[in-house]
Amino acid sequence: MPYVDTHCHLDHHDGLSTADQVARALEADVSTMITVGTDMASSTQAVATAQRFEGVWAAVGVHPNDSMEATPQVLEVIGRLAQDDAVVAIGETGLDYYRDHTTPSQQEASFRAHIDLAKQHDRALVIHCREAWDDCLKILEDQGPPARVVMHCFSGDLDVTARCAEAGWYLSFAGNVTFANAQSLRDAAAATPLDLLLTETDSPFLTPHPHRGKPNDPSYVPLTLHALAAAQDRAPGEVEEAVLANTRRAFALPD
Repeated sequence: MPYVDTHCHLDHHDGLSTADQVARALEADVSTMITVGTDMASSTQAVATAQRFEGVWAAVGVHPNDSMEATPQVLEVIGRLAQDDAVVAIGETGLDYYRDHTTPSQQEASFRAHIDLAKQHDRALVIHCREAWDDCLKILEDQGPPARVVMHCFSGDLDVTARCAEAGWYLSFAGNVTFANAQSLRDAAAATPLDLLLTETDSPFLTPHPHRGKPNDPSYVPLTLHALAAAQDRAPGEVEEAVLANTRRAFALPD
């Protein structure tokens, strides 16, 4: 059963080429990857990468930390990119109150525009949320979510986990779930319904234990899956099979 990396940045790695990362992933039985844009340039590159490599798909959008760049002209380009068959998601978008690169109002305006793009193009919505869960969920509910929502690099508490699960939104866990100080994250993973669970690397960031401190790449996603299996007290194969099926549903991928 192959592994899945639902969120990586193949064009951000300083040490490995995209081709090298894809080759390493395939050697580790990671056969599906979604490479994610964070602005107009990286979104354009993500589409080109997905067109080049079999098993690689793209998400296009403007990161909340760059939301000052989400002008009508840029959003028009994102909308055009979203029409490509290689694009399976809009994002990453959302709210990030941990950093103050952009104002909350700039982030909210960009977030709402991305929600509309996801609905317009029938794409999954990939959400980055950091220290902004109340506002994030309120905006989603107010704007009306698209059919498929993915909480990327999930960091919510048990209450947020329950609210997302009740809404039928997918929760994607990254390598930080393996960190020794991340018990609250493992508790959230344990409480996530199996049919809403996803795996990712967020590479080249958040490298899982025991490789923490080195650049991350999709070949490390099995470590995250095994940590999730342990948190849920399930066999890794069961979780692996579920994550693959969930990924196909969440991103409307072909079988």
